[in-house]
Amino acid sequence: MTAHQRPIAKEKKRETIIRKPHLRGRGPHFPLLDTVVQYEFEPGYVAFTMPCPKRLRVQVGSMTVADTTKALVFYESDHLPVYYFPIGDVREEFLLPSKTTTEDPFKGVATHYSLNTGITLVEDGAWRYLDPVKGCPPIADYISFHWSKMGHWFEEDEEIFVHARDPFRRVDCLPSSRRVQVILDGEQVADSRRGVFLFETGHPVRHYLPISDTRLDMFAPSRYISRCPYKGISNYYHVTTPKKRHENLVWYYPEPVHEAERIKGLVCFHHELVDKILVDGVEIPKEATAASDGYF
Repeated sequence: MTAHQRPIAKEKKRETIIRKPHLRGRGPHFPLLDTVVQYEFEPGYVAFTMPCPKRLRVQVGSMTVADTTKALVFYESDHLPVYYFPIGDVREEFLLPSKTTTEDPFKGVATHYSLNTGITLVEDGAWRYLDPVKGCPPIADYISFHWSKMGHWFEEDEEIFVHARDPFRRVDCLPSSRRVQVILDGEQVADSRRGVFLFETGHPVRHYLPISDTRLDMFAPSRYISRCPYKGISNYYHVTTPKKRHENLVWYYPEPVHEAERIKGLVCFHHELVDKILVDGVEIPKEATAASDGYF
């Protein structure tokens, strides 16, 4: 039989599940991951939901517009997690259909809604996929809200900030006697053996130090604040050396959330913006982050 006479082999159907059966014991023990299907038109791109048993509430002004214990957390490649609320647990009388629509290849056409509580009007504050595309998780009976356009978000009775918390992210705050030195403009601005090292999934290690172990004489309070879903609300200090004033270089959490309580009142220098940080005399390599080029 010549090469031209050989039968053409049938094309092997591509595996669309994330984990092959023989590899499932190697990853996290989480059966949901074994059911997630990739998009046929974009191999490797993944979207899936998982139930969120927490009570979630969203407020506009003083009015609660959504209150549920049956939300979904929507995960999608290259995106932060997003909460989706059952439409039955949303104050539909506050929803006003908008003329705005947006299209997403992995979810479909989104219908947008404004919210009018009778006191506050929020333009295009929510969206919904009434007819999701093939491959998208079943979210037709759910709605989501633009985080920054809402007034307050709560998990149970604790206010949360910035975006939905990711159950796959872990934050460990561990006391350490290792010596931490921070060098800025050639000056040693911190030297401590009483730090707390914060290990957060997907982020560089942060070194939180007692303020008494820093050059407090170089510090000036800042009015800048930031928020973190996993740690709470942070305040800042400017740091001025003989060479330069560095704005918002140091932050601290006066009242962190319970999981990060060990860093309460401790200060942390932006590793990305100082000369270097040494731990037991060894310089820690800098990692690129969103703050590598400053804040603004």
